[in-house]
Amino acid sequence: MLNDFVRHDADKTFSRKASFWYRMHIDPMLLLGLSVLSFLGLFILYSASGGDMGAVIRQGVRLLVGVTGMVIIAQFDPRFFQQWGGVAFVFGLGLLVAVLVMGAGAKGAQRWLEIPGLFRFQPSELMKLAVPIIMSWYISRYGVPPKFKHILGSAIILFLPVLLILKQPDLGTSLLIAASGVFVIFLAGLSWKIIAGAGVLALGSLPAMWLFVMRDYQKQRVLTFLNPESDPLGAGWNIIQSKTAIGSGGLQGKGFLSGTQSQLDFLPESHTDFIIAVLSEEFGFIGVLVLMLVYAFIIFRCMVISMNARDNFSRLLAGSLSLTFFIYIFVNIGMVSGLLPVVGVPLPLVSYGGTSIVTLLASFGILMSISTHHHK
Repeated sequence: MLNDFVRHDADKTFSRKASFWYRMHIDPMLLLGLSVLSFLGLFILYSASGGDMGAVIRQGVRLLVGVTGMVIIAQFDPRFFQQWGGVAFVFGLGLLVAVLVMGAGAKGAQRWLEIPGLFRFQPSELMKLAVPIIMSWYISRYGVPPKFKHILGSAIILFLPVLLILKQPDLGTSLLIAASGVFVIFLAGLSWKIIAGAGVLALGSLPAMWLFVMRDYQKQRVLTFLNPESDPLGAGWNIIQSKTAIGSGGLQGKGFLSGTQSQLDFLPESHTDFIIAVLSEEFGFIGVLVLMLVYAFIIFRCMVISMNARDNFSRLLAGSLSLTFFIYIFVNIGMVSGLLPVVGVPLPLVSYGGTSIVTLLASFGILMSISTHHHK
């Protein structure tokens, strides 16, 4: 009887805690995974930035801003995103056009809109949320699995922002946004005939993309990927140093702040795109494995949220955001280890960044909204 009383009391305590989190519209498991990942990211960033505490503080402030936005977004019912997603999409397209007309440039790219004396931002970041929302709304409106005419319509919707972002040019962001839209269509239940046909069409269009779409620097990245040793002191320097750092870490690594490639500045962009090479060099395979387990925990929780969503719109949106998060990780690790061409995709919540962090945490706010409103 005493055991039954203790168990009953423990169940009541757990229920009160759970109800508190869900009244706040916060998914506790997802929040736990994101918190652990953020702290690991700040720890790695301290070493990757050469002990620059200022960079860590700035990253911490951005994380706090992002978490605040995440909590605010989580308070809205998913129907809010369904109703206003189209407005956000059209507004985002307008901003992308404005970037091409009067955007601010840096390093040969024109990707930002600048508010003089205040700040500048990348409108393409807004489309990372607007595209999966509008695609999920469009597909769910006509039912799943989608008919061919609706697949064609969704492809046209997806093509517009991807084309505008490619013109900036920003290949990495355009690929992520394209992936987020393709995931919505895939999760809606495509037949394997259509998937196979799309694959053949994509492969057949590669020569045309090489000749008419890709710019010279993008072609150089592909050539460097195929043979980085052809220009070891130029275009191939980054990937050669990155693979050297990864390989030299071994099983346990060289120790915190003891990496040679990163601490002696052989590894460019060590605190942004190539930050996982720093982790691998200093903490070895074990350190990378720990980070991958944290990522796996977050992705698993996101997919559970998707499967438990209350309607097709929420299910497609949550699934798309979850798989896009996976693509962030896959592409970054692939390019740093030499398995993919370098396209400038940061490692989520670990690489030093600004707008991308806020956008990413906003997407988790949408996932928390879907998780905590599904029962209503």
